[in-house]
Amino acid sequence: MPAEAKVYQWKGRHPVKKKKFKGEMETTDIRNVEAYCKKRGLVDFTIKEKPKDMLADIAFLQPKVQTKDVIIWCRQFSTMIDAGLPIIQCLEILSSQQENPTFKKALKDIKVSVESGNTLAESLKKYPEQFDELFANMIAAGETGGILDIILRRLSEHMEKAAKLKSKVKSAMMYPLITVAVAFVVIMIIMVFVIPVFQEMFAGLGGELPALTQVVVDISEFIKGNVHFILGGVFGGIVALKKFYKTEKGHCLMDLWMLSIPVMGMLIRKIAVAKFTRTMGTMLQSGVGILDALDIVAKTAGHKTVEATIYEVRSGIAEGRTMADPLEESGVFPSMVCQMIAVGEATGALDIMLGKIADFYDDEVDEAVDNMTEMIEPMMMVFLGGAIGTLVVAMYLPIFSMAGAV
Repeated sequence: MPAEAKVYQWKGRHPVKKKKFKGEMETTDIRNVEAYCKKRGLVDFTIKEKPKDMLADIAFLQPKVQTKDVIIWCRQFSTMIDAGLPIIQCLEILSSQQENPTFKKALKDIKVSVESGNTLAESLKKYPEQFDELFANMIAAGETGGILDIILRRLSEHMEKAAKLKSKVKSAMMYPLITVAVAFVVIMIIMVFVIPVFQEMFAGLGGELPALTQVVVDISEFIKGNVHFILGGVFGGIVALKKFYKTEKGHCLMDLWMLSIPVMGMLIRKIAVAKFTRTMGTMLQSGVGILDALDIVAKTAGHKTVEATIYEVRSGIAEGRTMADPLEESGVFPSMVCQMIAVGEATGALDIMLGKIADFYDDEVDEAVDNMTEMIEPMMMVFLGGAIGTLVVAMYLPIFSMAGAV
């Protein structure tokens, strides 16, 4: 068993440059640090083991591993393997260069696992949060086929495209969510703090209020008297909805419902097609068997309706059917996609055809996101203007009435 590497802190002075230097070095032997200091010409140097961070073992306080960290790691690893460096040496270099402490610890453990005789794929499976099942299985195919550098490059390209797609969808959804949240806060402030001021003024003037004004005043009184219950209800509803979505039945029902939403449903369908074809094509190109690939793609689909469809496709292929027929029958995937997949199966170039479909639907998703954003913006403006405008008109109606009477 190789010795565990430790981090040592060193400091010393240079007799010629008249300067003090300090730094850190990770090594299995303190003598390596001594040799390094002597090589730099330092004198009166001191070396001590770096104190352990007391917060290092508290998982939720540690930084998360970002997708970009894994993408960069893949690209660097691929380049090193292509240059002929052994896997363990690659892992050693990459772990020592990694700045994210969470990822650094994972890479060190993976290196130790590989040194102990496990394959790289088996070692990666110990960290499913950083390396999912798709990642580990593609690495296994790369190790078996002797094309690990190519697989790592494909994985980095696949992850980059998936991250780009996810980012565009999130940015498109963020605008309406923020707008609705701001509108809710503004309306609550007006109802709780502004309307009561007008109400006191109207009460002092006497007379009967216009119907719209009276409705707004009644709503304001209700909100002001029950604001804690309303906020609690909104918060409780969000929590309950999230818990319901985490259940198997809730997840299935909400995913199916989202597919039926105008505009949004079509976007979700296009995202599902792009993700399925991109992932499936990448796995088939990497030498993963079609049944294993479908099983992994289904588990990573992220959408229960799509997941059920992929499992139906897998069952159909196991029984001797093609991939295109069950996809066509599901109604989830567009007819054009199913026909292109059928052509790919007939010509023996299914992986290439899936890649072309993915490229096409990536562009389709971009266009759909842009169209949805353009459509949502005026709708949000009308909603905000209508809501706040109604409140303003309701408050000024009594003033207009009095002016007309005078």
